[in-house]
Amino acid sequence: MPLLKRRLSLDTIRQQVIGINQKVPVYDGRYVQYVNLDNAATTPTLRPVLDKVLEFLPWYSGVHRGSGFKSLISTAIFDEARMRIARFFNADPDYHIAIFCKNTTEAINLVAARLRFQPEDMVLTTIMEHHSNDLPWRRVARVIRADVRSDGSLDEADFEKKLSLYHRRIRLVTVSGASNVTGWINNIDKLAALAHGYDIPILVDGAQLAAHRRINVSTADDPCRIDFLAVSGHKLYAPFGTGVLIGPREVFERGSPEIVGGGTVDLVTPWGVEWTEPPAREEAGSPNLIGVIALATALDVLAELGMDNIAAHEQSLTDYAAAKLVEIPGLKIYGSTKRRDRRRLGVMSFSLEGYEHGLVAAHLAFFGGIGVRSGCFCAQPYIQRLLGLDGKEIARLRHSLAAGRIKQLPGLVRISFGLYNNHREIDRLAETLKLLCSRPSEYWLQHLPWNPELKCYIPAHLVSHLHRISLS
Repeated sequence: MPLLKRRLSLDTIRQQVIGINQKVPVYDGRYVQYVNLDNAATTPTLRPVLDKVLEFLPWYSGVHRGSGFKSLISTAIFDEARMRIARFFNADPDYHIAIFCKNTTEAINLVAARLRFQPEDMVLTTIMEHHSNDLPWRRVARVIRADVRSDGSLDEADFEKKLSLYHRRIRLVTVSGASNVTGWINNIDKLAALAHGYDIPILVDGAQLAAHRRINVSTADDPCRIDFLAVSGHKLYAPFGTGVLIGPREVFERGSPEIVGGGTVDLVTPWGVEWTEPPAREEAGSPNLIGVIALATALDVLAELGMDNIAAHEQSLTDYAAAKLVEIPGLKIYGSTKRRDRRRLGVMSFSLEGYEHGLVAAHLAFFGGIGVRSGCFCAQPYIQRLLGLDGKEIARLRHSLAAGRIKQLPGLVRISFGLYNNHREIDRLAETLKLLCSRPSEYWLQHLPWNPELKCYIPAHLVSHLHRISLS
């Protein structure tokens, strides 16, 4: 069954976003159209994706081993979707396999478990990583981190130095395709070539990059190839609970799977187990077929729109936003503010002098109807580095956290663009920030008190609105 039927373009895609006209309450009692500038956390789904899910649901059944017609249809669609997803990233079918997971986090944890690290092994990564590309490695190997420059971009010289110094013990290089804090894009082709120069495989956390730039996993004989790629559907306009890990088949042909159960075996006896071939070996239990179909369809949408077209549109948004934000007194952007800087995505984190980051985010939400994110974005070591926090300050943070004073933790405010955002939304962002700056922080705290249960600043009279939408 074809995964797309309609012709799409960036000129029309905005109206294909589910929830694009949703209105939300603001402080003065009005309802305004919501502006989503939190795409780095998760993206909305698209009408073609939802339509494909609804079209398929009458045929939904269990995949593999079922003899009923619906089961055969479901199996065929499942297998086709796997091939489409691998092809989108230009994976080598003779070298790579695509394994379905819940998300990027689960995919990276799977690699950490399946590489069978030894006590002396090292993993080379960077200080700019998301926790999901940091914490799994701490459990299995000694982690060394390449530093960043003063602007937050990767210090490639330090990366090369550490790679050269420790290459005999480095079992894996793992880097983010792009930062979810500053938007800096890492030169993954160059980093891959450097790693392969020492015969070391590389993993790329593509969660932040995949929806915005073309990722070429490439062939086994390419020195710039990506050995492992992890991505999440919910950051690719397919928030239905599926991600994918693309990796070397040979790694998953060795040993037993990390999670065992139905679907992972060919034979089970009272005395032993014969594991099936990957990728099924790594996909225990009934798969999230709906999520897989959604992800494959979303990638077809991106391919039709054109990744270069998406990049150009989002570059325009980023340039426009940077020009607007630098005009606001006391606002500091972390990362590049250069026009047409192709080294960064439409992810921008900033601080505003005199205003706590959580208060800024709340003001945008309840005086502008704008959704952003504040805090450390699951990248605390990177935020600590960007803010220049020393050991004593970090120790104080640990004490504050232990005492339950989470609103005292440092952080930034982040805006992030998707392929459907426009310049008018950025205008509203700038206007709302200027309104914030027109009064001191103490004034706004009277209107946006801290709610200890919700752990955020929110007008007291709007708390009840959160309960008006429920599952009942």
